[in-house]
Amino acid sequence: MHWRTLIAAALAAPSHAMLRFSCSQLVIDRLDPLVQPGQTPAAHLHQNAFAAEMDYSLDLPSMATCTTCTFTEDFSNYWTAVLYFRARNGTYKRVPMFANQFLEPANGGITVYYIPPYDMKTPVTAFKPGFRMLVGDPGRRTDFDDNDAKQLSFRCWDKNFTGDSSGAPGMGTDTRYLPNRPCPGGIRANHFFPTCWDGVNVDSPDHKSHVAYSLNGQVGGPCPETHPVKIPQVLYEVAWDTSSFNDPNEWPEDGSQPFVFSMGDKTGYGTHADYLFGWKGDSLQKAMDAFCGVNCPQLETQSTQQANRCTIKPTVVEPIDEWLTELPGGAQAEIE
Repeated sequence: MHWRTLIAAALAAPSHAMLRFSCSQLVIDRLDPLVQPGQTPAAHLHQNAFAAEMDYSLDLPSMATCTTCTFTEDFSNYWTAVLYFRARNGTYKRVPMFANQFLEPANGGITVYYIPPYDMKTPVTAFKPGFRMLVGDPGRRTDFDDNDAKQLSFRCWDKNFTGDSSGAPGMGTDTRYLPNRPCPGGIRANHFFPTCWDGVNVDSPDHKSHVAYSLNGQVGGPCPETHPVKIPQVLYEVAWDTSSFNDPNEWPEDGSQPFVFSMGDKTGYGTHADYLFGWKGDSLQKAMDAFCGVNCPQLETQSTQQANRCTIKPTVVEPIDEWLTELPGGAQAEIE
């Protein structure tokens, strides 16, 4: 089955069966508590990773004083790499995030989905305390036909979320590489996580081996014997506001696209996303049992404006928003 069809199938459930909400921008910081725990600063910049060290034993709901997410029982940590624009003169400018469609009051950040099997019958086991996982590989620079690559894509929007890319992520003209044309309405990055768990380990050395995609790649597909427990499929969507960077006189003279991720990746194949579970008590299980969607009476909510007020100061103090001669962490040489 074609990879785009697999991704579309993951969103084939009725809209009310997909928990979809915004988690506003918490912080932009050079921390990576999953891949580089305790390292300050980490190798490259992320959005929303809020501590250098996050041990399995930490109870995030009891530690946090606020959440950037619409559902107030969700204190999970969702983070991705940061996107920069590289001008023709070689300098870099951070690309801001903006709110996804129908979530417009949100202050950038990440749109999060928890997707149960779309038959709305198969039981789903919510994540356990300390659970964490990673999708994608920040070091990847070429295309692969593996499960990670099939679940990562980009959408090039025209204004107001329109254009010839319609339907589920990965459909239409969505690409695995960063769009090679100006996107007047911005670029959306899509990251689908696995749907099957080994039932024992909340993490693994590569942060991937304890989870797996279903045998047919679909959220409702059968799990492999090694990973028999069905878990919600987590999806991140990040909307990058590239509208200020569409001047052709600032794009590379060779016609290539000018955007680069914070780890130095100009291809887009290195896009990745990290997840650290932090829902309070059994709140996520209740939502999955009820096949909740945007509106979920089983969960407590807050206004988006209130969620926007939950921010923290960066741990690593360094220039990230002015025009820079190199990326934070010095990844510039990789794309020369």
